[in-house]
Amino acid sequence: MSEVARMTVDFTQEAERHRHELRVHCYRLLGSFDEAEDLVQETFLRAWRARDTFAGRSSFRAWLYRIATNACLDVIGRRPPLATTDGMPAADVPWLQPFPDALLDAEPDAEVVARETIELAFLAAVQHLPAKQRAVLVLRDVLGWRASEAAELLDDSVPAVNSALQRARATMRKHLPPRRADWSGEPNPREKAVVRKFVEATERSDMGLMAAALSEDVTWTMPPQPEWHRGRDVVVGIWAPVMVGPDAFGEWKVVETRANRQPAVANYVREPGREHFEPVALDVLRVEGDRIAEVITFPSDRFPLFGLPTAL
Repeated sequence: MSEVARMTVDFTQEAERHRHELRVHCYRLLGSFDEAEDLVQETFLRAWRARDTFAGRSSFRAWLYRIATNACLDVIGRRPPLATTDGMPAADVPWLQPFPDALLDAEPDAEVVARETIELAFLAAVQHLPAKQRAVLVLRDVLGWRASEAAELLDDSVPAVNSALQRARATMRKHLPPRRADWSGEPNPREKAVVRKFVEATERSDMGLMAAALSEDVTWTMPPQPEWHRGRDVVVGIWAPVMVGPDAFGEWKVVETRANRQPAVANYVREPGREHFEPVALDVLRVEGDRIAEVITFPSDRFPLFGLPTAL
C-alpha cells in the first residue's frame, strides 16, 4: 500500500469513529436531520483538505468539532431569521425534522443523546438563537466543554463566550415549554397508556376518545408548513373531517415508534376500494401527565429513515 493510500485509510478510519456524534452535534445546531447528514460529509471533506494544518495542539475529535461547528454556522448564516409572535410554539420551525431513536441508540455515550438535549422542544428552541449563542450553548451546556475550549473553537474570548451563554440561556427559558422537568423520560406505563389511547382513537376514528387523549391547550405544528394550532377543540375540529364523515380519508392504521426520545406514531390510511394502507404522516408526541400536550406532524417521506414499511 502506498503512503498516500495508507494516510487515506488512517484518516477515514479515525474520522468515521466520530461520525455519529458529529451528526448529532450538527443536528442540534441545525434542527434538520438531512442537513446534519450533509454537514458531516462536508466536515470530513474540509478536514481531509486541511489535514496538513492539523498540528496536534488539540485532539483530532476537537479539531473535527471545530470544522463541523463552523460548517454549521455557515448554513445558519444563510437562513432567514425565524419570525416569532406571542403564543407561537417554538416548534414552528420550517426545517425541523425528527431523529429516530434507533439511530440515537447507536451511540453508547450518554451525553451525546441525553433526553433533555435531543427532544424536539429543545431542538426547536435552539433554532431561535443567533448562530454564536447557539454554538456556545451546545458546546457548553450540552457537550460540557470548558469556556476556554469553546472560546478557542470559536476564535473568541472567554468573557465573550460566557456572555453569549447567559443570553442563550435566557432565550431558551423563553421558548421552552413550562413544566419541562415534569415530562416523562424513559417510556413508562402512564405514557404508554396515553399513546395507546391516541392510537386507538385514530384507528377507530373516535373523536371523543381523541379529545380525551389531548390536553386542553395542546399545540399542533406541521413542519415544513408555516402553520400551527393551539387548543384541544381547535385541533380535534381540524382532524375530524379527515377521520369521520363523507370526506374522511378512509380507514386508519397506526404503527408506534420513537423519535428524539419521545413517543411517535406513523399513520397509514386505506382509501375506499384500495387494498393497502398507504403512509400519511409521522406524529411525534410530547406527553405531560396523562395527556398529550404537543403533536408535531412530519411528512411521510421520513418513514424510510425510521425503517417503517412503505405500505401495510
